[in-house]
Amino acid sequence: MKKLPLKRRKKQEPATPSRITNETVAEHRERILAGGRKFKYPHQYVKHRLVINAIIIALVTLVIVIVLAWISLYRIQNTSNFMYRVTRVVPVPVASVDGQMVRYSDYLMRYRSQELWLSDKGQLGLSSADDRRQLNFYKRQVLTGLEKDMYAKKLADKLHISVSDADVQAVVDNNRHTATGVISQEVYDASTKDTLGYSPSEYRYIIKQSLLRQKVSYATDGQAKAIQQQIGQAIATKKSSTSLDDIATRFKKQYSGVMFGASGLVPKNNQDGGLSKEALSLKNGEISPAIKSTTGDGYYFVQRLTANDDQISYQYIEVPLTKFNDEFAKVQKTQKIHEYISIPDTKTK
Repeated sequence: MKKLPLKRRKKQEPATPSRITNETVAEHRERILAGGRKFKYPHQYVKHRLVINAIIIALVTLVIVIVLAWISLYRIQNTSNFMYRVTRVVPVPVASVDGQMVRYSDYLMRYRSQELWLSDKGQLGLSSADDRRQLNFYKRQVLTGLEKDMYAKKLADKLHISVSDADVQAVVDNNRHTATGVISQEVYDASTKDTLGYSPSEYRYIIKQSLLRQKVSYATDGQAKAIQQQIGQAIATKKSSTSLDDIATRFKKQYSGVMFGASGLVPKNNQDGGLSKEALSLKNGEISPAIKSTTGDGYYFVQRLTANDDQISYQYIEVPLTKFNDEFAKVQKTQKIHEYISIPDTKTK
């Protein structure tokens, strides 16, 4: 068989670059740059597209997170620790009082404390209709209390009323006195955390809000102040046969809120707004001047009756504060309070 001759390809000699001169340097530069553009532009296009896609994904994710958080807070009313931490960082409202925001974190902080007590200490199952009704009752109580605190803060700003850290610490120090003596600050903070679920800073924040509302209530109730002054004068000039009950009955005609009461034998460290503590400073039969209750509910005149080693008995006249609650009720009626969560009505029909 005849062999076919192989065709050899002539090896192509590489083109020798032309000589670069002053006249051809611009052409040579352009030829080099043109060769690199085919690698640069495709990657540059991809980079811009990746940035745009990343921004779109981030925005969509953010919208989804916001929607889920809104549903969790305002529809499901999630009270988990995670949502509480989120609302601490992101200040979202649970209600507004005359344009002032009530923070959702404040609501969760107080409600979670009630929930902790009912579930852990009160053995509440949280599953039956009665349990849910009880929780709704505390939800309403907590939210209304916060709305009053916010209204008090607004009035306090107008009246230049404030609460100092020393005022808060005085309350804490008073609460540390127990039947067995004074407990340490560390034990007190640990007990508060275990019982109510509050950290030291959270509990002091709540005390500060409570004290501010008390100060505003006393500052705005001129009628109660005037009545207690008149009762004080009547006590100072009363005959020995005139009792506190008789004086209370007389002034009740002017101010229907005036009340007479008796404690019976109670512990000397009884948590009664400072009345037992005041009675301890008196002699049997002696009547105190008007004192402001540490619970902020009104003025009291205390008369010590008897005492033994562990207990004390007293009677009292109460002049309650009503002005603040009356003004708050007006704000409610004028629809200046807006709530962003729905709480079922727990009142029996």
